[in-house]
Parts: sequence; structure tokens; C-alpha cells
Amino acid sequence: MRRATPFVVALALVAAACTATDTADETTITSAPTTAPTTAAAPETTTTTTAATTTTAAPAAGMTLAVAETDLGTIVVDEAGRSLYMFVPDDQGESVCYDQCATTWPPLIDEVSTGDGVDASLLGTAARTDGSSQVTYNGWPLYYFAGDSAAGDTNGQGLNDVWYVISPAGEPIS
Repeated sequence: MRRATPFVVALALVAAACTATDTADETTITSAPTTAPTTAAAPETTTTTTAATTTTAAPAAGMTLAVAETDLGTIVVDEAGRSLYMFVPDDQGESVCYDQCATTWPPLIDEVSTGDGVDASLLGTAARTDGSSQVTYNGWPLYYFAGDSAAGDTNGQGLNDVWYVISPAGEPIS
């Protein structure tokens, strides 16, 4: 009977130490480091995380808020012309839109500046439960609507009598 070499034993230990966990939210793959013979390099520890779902997200950092003329009047938009909404239950305070709500109504989480027609004194942030900061305008946390697909869309306007685009004065347009 042949004896297993230290390299084969080390390889078997590495294979046994590898684990994979797959959940609805993420996949994590971890390889535990082991002691290897001096003739082979020790395996590295690797962790990979991948989100299982993608939702509409705010644009990249450093965006400028602007105003746009629509059938509803002059409204606050992002620099790409995407409409921004306020949510009546937020009551000009912290967001109450999380989980499925935040999937349909992604919060504006970004560093922003103000362009022409936007009042910089009305710009602020509100803390979210995940530790991020949501952009506010006149105290209203700002959101996108997943049902808007192009600049100028206002498909979320008036939904359930609680979602409204916001005017440059910081008031909901109803």
C-alpha cells in the first residue's frame, strides 16, 4: 500500500475547507488557508459577494440637481433629467420607505450639488437605517420611480395619493 504524500494530504484539506453559501441575497465563496508543504505555495483566502438582484439605483456620485419644465410644471430632476419624487408619509423627515417600497422607489443616495433654479438652502440629507444618507429637498427625502424609463417621465406622479414630483420651491406638485 502506498502512503499519501504531504502534497496530496494538503490538497485534500484545502478541498474540504472550501465552502459555498448561496442565499437569495448573495453568494459567498470562502477558501480557508491551510498549511502546505514548503515545496508548494499556500492557497489564498478568497471572498466573492454578488448581489442576486439589481434595482434601479441613483446615478454615480457627484451629480447636480436641476429643474425641468413638464406638463405638471417646473420640477426638480437629476442631471440626466430623471424626475425626483417625495413621499407624503416621510412628513419632511426621515424616510419610511424600505424593503419592497425602496425597490419600487429607489432613494437618491448621492453627493449632489445644485444647478440653476434649484435652491441650495433647501438641500440636505436624512439618515437611513442602513447607515447611508438620503438626499432631501426642503426636508423631503427624494426618490426615483422604477416605472420611469426616460428623462422627463413622471409615471409615479400622484400614485396612491402619496407620491409627488417636487417643485423648485420644495413643495409637492399635486
